[in-house]
Amino acid sequence: MTQPAPGSRHEQTIASLGARIVAGDIPVGTVLTPESLGSSRTVLRESIRVLESLGLVQARRRRGTVVTPPTAWQALDPRVLAWRLAGPDRLTALGDLSELRLAVEPVAARLASARATPAQCGELTAAIVGMAATQRSADHDEYLAHDRDFHRILLEASGNPTFAALSGAVAEALNGRTAHDLMPHNANPEAIRLHEEVAAAVRAGDAAAAEAAMRAIVEEADAAVQRVARA
Repeated sequence: MTQPAPGSRHEQTIASLGARIVAGDIPVGTVLTPESLGSSRTVLRESIRVLESLGLVQARRRRGTVVTPPTAWQALDPRVLAWRLAGPDRLTALGDLSELRLAVEPVAARLASARATPAQCGELTAAIVGMAATQRSADHDEYLAHDRDFHRILLEASGNPTFAALSGAVAEALNGRTAHDLMPHNANPEAIRLHEEVAAAVRAGDAAAAEAAMRAIVEEADAAVQRVARA
């Protein structure tokens, strides 16, 4: 499907409708019409096609286009995740992503210890160097970019394409922590040390150490979200 141009009327309508549906502002079962949404038929029709591909709406015979329940959504699509993380249940969304990461990233680290290429090992190290260089502004975009790179490279280094396909979801989890003020200004030195430990274990082919260090990283991130949820 052709993507609407960034900043276009179609893209603005998609973003607005998607965010409102995910937040519950447009309830499940609502029939979408141009009149109720204040959009032209052409803009709404094109926007509905994208939202239907994401599972947020469904065209039903004799009923029109109806908002669907969360069980129908493409839960791992970065746009759906971004809308959830911007909505009222962002902490629940981050918790869901933590559970996904705990299930996948430690295993990815273990596989990477046997499958990572020398180039990927070098890229992991470069990402950590970048994180260390920007650790005093860990709640800013530059640190976030290096952190995203590390996790993307690790998933790719697992050699499992289905794991690599989850890099967008993991990136949104990291984006969400930064965008919603869940990252400290100064990075936790233990977190950076654990990233270094993962990279070292991958280089050394130490599967157990790579898996354990990655599990500790994700558990630390999840604990930070839980602390905010309890506050």
